[in-house]
Amino acid sequence: MAEETKKQEKPKSLKKDDRPAGAPSWMVTYSDLVTLLLTFFVLLLSMSSLDPIRFNSASKSLKEAFNIHDVPSQTKYIIPVLPSPSIPQISPILEQTTEKVHEKIKSQIDALRLNSQVGVLKRDDESIVLRINDSVLFEPGQAKITPRSYPILRDIADIIRPLPMDLRIEGHTDDTPVAGSQFGNWDLSVSRSVSVLRFFAQSDLLALDRMASVGYGLDRPVVPNSDEAARALNRRVDFVLRLKSNTSREKIGTPRNTVPL
Repeated sequence: MAEETKKQEKPKSLKKDDRPAGAPSWMVTYSDLVTLLLTFFVLLLSMSSLDPIRFNSASKSLKEAFNIHDVPSQTKYIIPVLPSPSIPQISPILEQTTEKVHEKIKSQIDALRLNSQVGVLKRDDESIVLRINDSVLFEPGQAKITPRSYPILRDIADIIRPLPMDLRIEGHTDDTPVAGSQFGNWDLSVSRSVSVLRFFAQSDLLALDRMASVGYGLDRPVVPNSDEAARALNRRVDFVLRLKSNTSREKIGTPRNTVPL
């Protein structure tokens, strides 16, 4: 009877002092969640107002803390592309010296048996002169080429044509006034040089763009006009040849003291 009475008795409630100390277990989980949410929103706020200087400073601090070093990026080198300079078309004979060209012309003059009518001399290291007395090409005081001189001029053109040289045709006279003619000495020398140039051009013997003509009258004698033999030497037509390599240097701006053809 007593045992049944004990079973029917209600269990006594725990006193407040008997409860475990601290917050309930669910409170810990809730607090962690709230803290994480707060951290997340603070991070969003900081990213929305990002200061590049502070970000770089913080990034650098983190890298130093974790011993992370930046790998230097490969430097890109830009190689400029320059246009290639124009290369003039030069015949292999241009490699020959003026001396070799001079010897070649002399041998051709000898082969054609023109020694008595055409003189060959080297004026300087760059020029070669073919010299013909005026009596071979013209009548006294005249500027018209005589027909008997046509073969000689054709032979001269055949010699000059394959050479890489420009031609300047120079007319010269002596100091004797031109009698029975409408020309003065200077006019006569110019007209004679132009006549020879016209003959070469109209006969298609030489290209016009590689020729020039000039007259000097009595201003450039070979010898003093002391007697008739000396005057005969001064009455002449000179075919001055200059290598094209020299004129090419003048075109690209190389300073020279010579008069161009």
